[in-house]
Amino acid sequence: MASALQPVRRSRLYEQVADRLRDHIDVEGLQPGDRLLSERELAERLGVSRTSVRQALTALEVTGIVDVRHGGGVFITEPPEMVLPLLADALADEHEQLPAIMEVRQAIEAQTARLAALRRTDGDLTALALALRRMEDANEAGQDPADADREFHDAIVEAARNPLLATLWEQLSGSVDKTRRASLARPGRPKASLRAHRRIRDAIAAEDPDRAAKAMLDHLAVVADLGFLTTLRGER
Repeated sequence: MASALQPVRRSRLYEQVADRLRDHIDVEGLQPGDRLLSERELAERLGVSRTSVRQALTALEVTGIVDVRHGGGVFITEPPEMVLPLLADALADEHEQLPAIMEVRQAIEAQTARLAALRRTDGDLTALALALRRMEDANEAGQDPADADREFHDAIVEAARNPLLATLWEQLSGSVDKTRRASLARPGRPKASLRAHRRIRDAIAAEDPDRAAKAMLDHLAVVADLGFLTTLRGER
């Protein structure tokens, strides 16, 4: 492969990894629709952990350079010169939107969790259990659990049986997905998230709407703490 994929020094690591991947895309002349190397192959060539690669890919996805299709690969969406040139600036912009995104999530998801506890069926509990199992399997395999995380939250919205809330949730899905992936890319966060999701599931299964809403709000308070975006912003 191109010389751009060489081991990197470990200061500000995933920003360096993201920059190195941008260079690789440019050197190789990769175009929209082209597939990038796998997460494992990138980690081996760059001499970094898969976690660092995952964080870098999350950053590149936020800027619109790649599309991470979990289970399907990473694909180029735009050449580097067509997107914001400074990665940290783009992440800072995303961070500026975070409070508004999280406030809307709190309003929608606390209510959907409450309604789900009142209206859930055995089928809904099965869907939640399957999503939790997928999250657990992804964590144990060192893979990104974001898709399973999304399935869990989608299952709660489905269990709420409110078409208007479901429509609002769908409209917010793009912004939610960015904050989800950024949060889950942080070390230790996937396991903590799994524990929080289990508490939410338990409250819904127990048909306890107040506990379900509180468990959801507690979970979202942790999701909102995307400290690494603030760190990147301050480093520029």
